[in-house]
Amino acid sequence: MSRRAIVRGVASSAGALALGGCASFAGTGTRYDASALSTNPTLLVTTTRKPVNGGRTKPWYGPERASQMSVARAKLTPPDDGRFSLGSVGLGDWRLDAIEPVTRENLLAQESSTRDLLIYVHGFKQTFEAAALDAARLSDGVRFNGETMVFSWPSRAGLFDYSYDRESAMWSRDGFERVLDSVLASPSIGRIHIVAHSMGTMLTLETLRQVHSRHGDAVIDRLGAVVFAAPDIDMDVFSSSIGRIGALARKITVVTATNDLALAVSGRLAGGMARVGTAEKAELERMGLRVIDASQQGWGIINHDLFLSNGAVRQVIRRAIDGNPMGA
Repeated sequence: MSRRAIVRGVASSAGALALGGCASFAGTGTRYDASALSTNPTLLVTTTRKPVNGGRTKPWYGPERASQMSVARAKLTPPDDGRFSLGSVGLGDWRLDAIEPVTRENLLAQESSTRDLLIYVHGFKQTFEAAALDAARLSDGVRFNGETMVFSWPSRAGLFDYSYDRESAMWSRDGFERVLDSVLASPSIGRIHIVAHSMGTMLTLETLRQVHSRHGDAVIDRLGAVVFAAPDIDMDVFSSSIGRIGALARKITVVTATNDLALAVSGRLAGGMARVGTAEKAELERMGLRVIDASQQGWGIINHDLFLSNGAVRQVIRRAIDGNPMGA
């Protein structure tokens, strides 16, 4: 069992206890159906990473930048949730078993009915496998009833590779734009939801800026929730980009934590510039954004992945996907 699985199990229990006294995060008695991923554990993969061994054996995709984007389907095994299993107490974990490369045309297979899509964009210091499994944990955690996709950009997954990762994320903007163009044009996809974490929020925001520049507000009805979890973005850059995406900004929910230690460190690495994920709630609300201050939800030291580890924050994401975002 992974250390993250243990942490997530304890954190989920802590989050559940917090729900009763935190009406701004979740109501009581809410129950959701099982996620589509738990019954059909297949994850859509789009990545600008260079394949390793043709993308068919572990680690599948590495930290180098590819000359062209890869698309695939990942075969997963969900946690065993039997009555006496570790999964029954929140300590089970997902497993990535195989990657099946496909053509871009076959990635979004035609369905008999239209399904929504959840795209996860990972952050700094992530291997491909870690990003794919986090996408599965997110989708299952919010009980998403649709297709789930991970967009993975080339991260070296090293503590001292912040500059390389940041440049790789920005280099991947055009690749992510092509992904969004494809899903926007697909008749089998309904609403498109995006959850981006940490450095991935910078990539996502800049890509949305490019999409809006070409299509204007015509894409608004196709986009559902856009959640920026612990955004690792310079406040000045963020403010400027928000001002350029028009009504798309109304789709954005920002999850912040003023006690996010990882963002405090990245701020120092970025020349002392404060990060959006540690900003005061009122400052972001003045931009017309929905903001959830999760500072009191974290029980650990770092508090950087609350969108995965905290049940209250996951419910915020679920409500945004359902079209019922919470305010303060």
